Amino acid sequence: MPSLKDLKNRIASVKATQKITKAMKMVAAAKLRRAQEAAEAARPYAERMNKVLASLSAANAGNAGAPLLLSGTGKDQVHLLVVATGERGLAGGFNSSIIRLARDHALKLIAQGKTVKILTVGRKGNDVLRRSFKDNIVHYITFREVKQLGFVQADEVAGKVLDMFNAGEFDVATLFFARFQSVISQVATAEQIIPAKFEVVEAPEASSVHYEYEPSEEEILEELLPKNIAVQIFRALLENNASFYGAQMSAMDNATRNAGDMINKLTLSYNRQRQAQITKELIEIISGAEAL
Repeated sequence: MPSLKDLKNRIASVKATQKITKAMKMVAAAKLRRAQEAAEAARPYAERMNKVLASLSAANAGNAGAPLLLSGTGKDQVHLLVVATGERGLAGGFNSSIIRLARDHALKLIAQGKTVKILTVGRKGNDVLRRSFKDNIVHYITFREVKQLGFVQADEVAGKVLDMFNAGEFDVATLFFARFQSVISQVATAEQIIPAKFEVVEAPEASSVHYEYEPSEEEILEELLPKNIAVQIFRALLENNASFYGAQMSAMDNATRNAGDMINKLTLSYNRQRQAQITKELIEIISGAEAL
């Protein structure tokens, strides 16, 4: 049984930890608002670009001169997994959910005889995936020193992916990230970005609009498809950022509550043991007095 001194030291230690987790929760809450606003502001632009490209690709997908980013290489052998995670931990299941989804996808492809290459964005994903897929990781990008994510960082990742594709290093690229829904809900998501996949939403016949493009649709696709990859990666990074702070806020709130419960239990044990020790000392004094 621990002594009173041990219990007192343990209570002080847990209280110090509780102060840290409470401070981290407040910091995450302050950063979450800005990150959430940035993620929500990026969604309409990304969705609108998807709609435009979906309309253009529907008319050009079958053409012999369609861009490779749209039509693909014609093969499905080499897959690139772009896994975007956080730079830090202490965020509950945020990082592990993305890594689990990417790992399961990689194992499924390997079981089918496919070649898997992994590009990690974020330190936590790289550290975990390196344990099982060390030989599959071809590139690692970190933004640990970046205080605020911008389009420049997304363009760096997109540039590396496009360079690899133009060099014929893979056939299909899939992006993994966490889509922000709320403070307590972040959904691990896999999205194919090469060859591009678009959800074609058919508008009602009465409200359908036909556009004429200048220059040609093929030229517009050649210009927009690479930019769309950067836009989708930028949106994923912003969604990840908001998801990280939401998950961290929730995790630190739970940690603060658990620390409070532990302090109450330790304090109860301390008081009981102290009471037992005082009772024992009183009995000894009374017994000694009666012996005299």
